Amino acid sequence: MQSDVTSYQMFVQGAWRDSHSGRNYPVFNPANGKVLAHVPKGDTEDVRASVDAAKEALRNPAWSAMDPSKRGRVMYKISQSLREKLADFARLETLNNGKPLGQAKGDIAMSARHFEYFAGLADKIHGSTIPVPGNRLDYTVREPLGVTAHIVPWNYPLVMAARSLAPALAAGNTAVVKPASFTPLTMLKFAELCKEAGLPDGVLNVVTGGGDEVGGSLARHPDVRLVAVTGSVETGMKVAELASTNLARTVLELGGKNPVVVYDDANLDKAAQGVLNGIFTNAGQMCWAGSRLLVEEGAKKKMMERLEAGAKGMRLGSGLEADTAMGPLVADSHRKKVAERVEQGIQEGATLVTGGAAPEGEGVAAGYFYAPTILDGVTAEMSVAKEEIFGPVLTVTAFSGVEDAVTKANAVEYGLWAGVWTSDLRKAHSTARSIEAGIVAINEEPITFPQTPFGGFKKSGNSTEQGAEVISTYVRIKNVSVNLE
Repeated sequence: MQSDVTSYQMFVQGAWRDSHSGRNYPVFNPANGKVLAHVPKGDTEDVRASVDAAKEALRNPAWSAMDPSKRGRVMYKISQSLREKLADFARLETLNNGKPLGQAKGDIAMSARHFEYFAGLADKIHGSTIPVPGNRLDYTVREPLGVTAHIVPWNYPLVMAARSLAPALAAGNTAVVKPASFTPLTMLKFAELCKEAGLPDGVLNVVTGGGDEVGGSLARHPDVRLVAVTGSVETGMKVAELASTNLARTVLELGGKNPVVVYDDANLDKAAQGVLNGIFTNAGQMCWAGSRLLVEEGAKKKMMERLEAGAKGMRLGSGLEADTAMGPLVADSHRKKVAERVEQGIQEGATLVTGGAAPEGEGVAAGYFYAPTILDGVTAEMSVAKEEIFGPVLTVTAFSGVEDAVTKANAVEYGLWAGVWTSDLRKAHSTARSIEAGIVAINEEPITFPQTPFGGFKKSGNSTEQGAEVISTYVRIKNVSVNLE
C-alpha cells in the first residue's frame, strides 16, 4: 500500500465507523491511475443503521423542535465554513474526480451557495388559511417528510449532494447520503464540516459502497420517504421501481442529449467558445453537456474552423496544474465506454474531425484521458446522435431554418437542456418555446443558480430541483379544520 493513501470511515449518528462487514475498496486518482484512498464498502446493515440514526434524529427535539430560524443559521454556518475551506475541498475534489482545479473551486462555491440560499428559506415554509363554509377555521401545515435518501453521481460529487440536501434539511428532514463509488471523499469531509457547524448527530449520515447494495437498499427501505437521484435513465427507473414499493417520492434528474442550435446570424466567436465550454467542461461528463451541435448551413464552415482549432488547442493534464483546460475521465472503464461509442459512430458514417483516441505523452499516458473529439456529418439515426456518451464528444449536424432546427433538436428521448445562439430576439424566443427541454439558454453556455429551477422533460427526469418551489417536494401538507361553534 502507498504511504500517502488515506483510509476513510463512514459517517453515521455523528461518528465515524467502519462498514458492518469490515470490507473496504480503493478510490483512484484518475489523473495518474494511482490509489488515492480506501473507503468502507457498505452493505444493507450499514444502510439500516444509517436510516435508524436518521429516524432517531428526526424525533430528537434537538432537531425536530429547533426553531426554523436557528435551523437556517446552522445551514448558513455550514455555507460559510465551506467557503472558508474552499481551497481544501476543491483540491480533494480535483484529486478524486480529475476536473481542473478552477472548475472544482466553482463547484464548491456553488455547494456553499445552495446551503446559503436554502438557509434563508428555512423559516419561510408556511401553510395557509382556507375559506370554508360555516363558522370554521381551516388551515394547512407543512411538515417534514421524514428520512430522505440522496444518491449522488460522480461527475459533481459535492454540488449534486448539496443541491438536494439543502432543501431537505431546510424543511426539517433528516438524510442519508450515498456518494458515488468513484468519488466519495468530499462528501465524507463535508459530513464532518456539518457536525462542526452544529448540525445535530444523525441528521446527516454518509454510507459509502456500491449502487446495488447501498443505493438499492436505501431506495427500498420502508422508512425512507423520498429518494433523490442524479444519474442515468436506467438508474433512475430502477430506483423509482424500488421506491414505489413503499410509495416513497422520487426526485429524478437523469440523462441528456442536449442540442445547441447555432443560427447563421449568431456571433460565431462567442457561440464557438460557448459550444466548446458546454461540451468539454468536466471532460463532457455532464448530464446537461451541449453534446449535439445543430448549426445552420450558412454558418457551418466558419463554426467548424473555430471548433476544430479550439479542441486541438486544449491542454490536457492533471487538474492541479494551472494551465490544464481539460482533465481525465473519472475511470478507465468509463473511458473505454466513451471510446466504444465514438468508434460506433465512425462505423455508422460520422466523420472524425479531431480526437477520437486517448492522448499520449508525458503527464497523460498513465491517467484516464480522452482527447476532445468532434464528429461531423452526424444524422438522426446514428447512435451518437441519440445516446448519451457522457464524455468529451461533440456531434455536428447541419440544419436549414427554424423548423428544421427544432425538429432535429427534439428528435431524441431526452429533454434536459438546450442552447440557442442568434442575434434575432424573435427567433430566439420562438425556438426556446418550441424546444422540448426543461432548461433553455439563449446566447450562453450551460449555467445555473440555486434560485433557478433545474429539471428535464421526457426521459431526463420527473421533477425539478433548485428554486424556492422545490421546498414543496420535501414537505407533506396537513389540513386542519376547526369547528368554532
